[in-house]
Amino acid sequence: MLKNKLKMYNTLTGEKEVFNSLEPGRVSMYVCGPTTYNYIHLGNARPLVVFDTVRRFLEYLGYEVKYVQNFTDVDDKIIRKSKEENVKPHELAERFIREYYQDADALRVKRANIHPRVSEHMDEIIKFIMGLVEKGIAYEVEGDVYFSVSRFADYGKLSGRSLEDLQAGARVEVDARKDNPADFALWKKVKVGEPSWESPWGYGRPGWHIECSAMSHKYLGATFDIHAGGCDLVFPHHENEIAQSEGLYDAPMARYWLHNGFITVNQEKMSKSLGNFFLVRDILQKFSASVIRFYLLSTHYRSPLDFADDKLESARKGLERLQTSYRLLQEHLDQGNIIVETNQTDIFVEFDKDINGYRKQFLDAMNDDFNTALAIAVLFDFARSINTIISKGRITSKEQQILVSAAKVYIELAGVLGLEIEEAQVEGGSDLVDGLMELVLSIRKEAREKKDYQTSDKIRDTLKNLGLILEDTPQGVRWRRQ
Repeated sequence: MLKNKLKMYNTLTGEKEVFNSLEPGRVSMYVCGPTTYNYIHLGNARPLVVFDTVRRFLEYLGYEVKYVQNFTDVDDKIIRKSKEENVKPHELAERFIREYYQDADALRVKRANIHPRVSEHMDEIIKFIMGLVEKGIAYEVEGDVYFSVSRFADYGKLSGRSLEDLQAGARVEVDARKDNPADFALWKKVKVGEPSWESPWGYGRPGWHIECSAMSHKYLGATFDIHAGGCDLVFPHHENEIAQSEGLYDAPMARYWLHNGFITVNQEKMSKSLGNFFLVRDILQKFSASVIRFYLLSTHYRSPLDFADDKLESARKGLERLQTSYRLLQEHLDQGNIIVETNQTDIFVEFDKDINGYRKQFLDAMNDDFNTALAIAVLFDFARSINTIISKGRITSKEQQILVSAAKVYIELAGVLGLEIEEAQVEGGSDLVDGLMELVLSIRKEAREKKDYQTSDKIRDTLKNLGLILEDTPQGVRWRRQ
């Protein structure tokens, strides 16, 4: 499959660029993972789903992807929360790593090849800081170690901020011990009651930014293909990663920097600090994980995405339309409506051409900076064509093969987005369930024949409340789980 058509928006250059990996056929990718002190909220989930989809598409194109996503399990927020709950910081972090996997697995986020934890990489972090001190880019003050931003000429190149702006900015922490107010911590001197590790500068723990520099270097090298995360990480986190890594190794850190847009609530960024966040765990009480994933991919990843229940409800209906088309197609094939002759050959020849056309349109959308919104629109067009073609009735064996091909491509493209299109197939789960449903449907049929619509409707509505949907069709009643 062609690979040189893929373009992605590089935050570093502010342009869409043709993607060329460092090593032919292989991609090295680092994605900033969660700080493990709480359940993930929808804003955390967006980069997980977005960059999982990027990974899936790269693999679909034929690349072997080495995907690294860290866990920040040493952090001020973890320490603060552990004190509130009266547990050890590492126990709190371990608990929420387990909870992360539960939510991420539900969202069909593929596990990274490597999930490094900060707590397991202290040797690499300390060695990295020592290298910066030896090069004169970092300095120690009373057990704390700081990076000297004035000694890295390209500081600000990712975020577009000048050093002068940073020095004057209100966000810059004032500390008279620093050479420059914008200098940031690489190592923090131990405080009473906090976890600490031994280092050349005394006991302490690492700053936030140095962690990703050290871990990405260990697993992907000094220069790798893609570094990704939310747009809130552009500054200071990713800016500081670049300064540390390129300051030490004198080589570009990542060649392509990808950042997803915020999820907003009433046009305000969703965040724990603002208190307007919605946990994935809570949203799953109302909507399936498949719907949440569909919703997160329904807007281009760099655009803001506003949260509301009605938008998730629209996503549910949209996903159900895609699932229903596939289910009806499979039922049409399973019924074996095969005849020897038909006058529909021209229609099927055109549909056969359309199948490859939909794949090309889908590829064009994804090759254009991973435009999942447009890719989903292509799937809707594909679904409409499927609905039209199966409404034609009985088919020849040759035409059946075209429908089999359509089903395969439909699932293939949906799989690139990680969508569970097969989820809505008619299903029972046991002979007992199937037998009971057969009995219920026969009672409903008798009620309808007697024009007892009150009983008929009551059966339908009761089943719906239980999550079972009845569909009256010319071929009979179908049922499925919602």
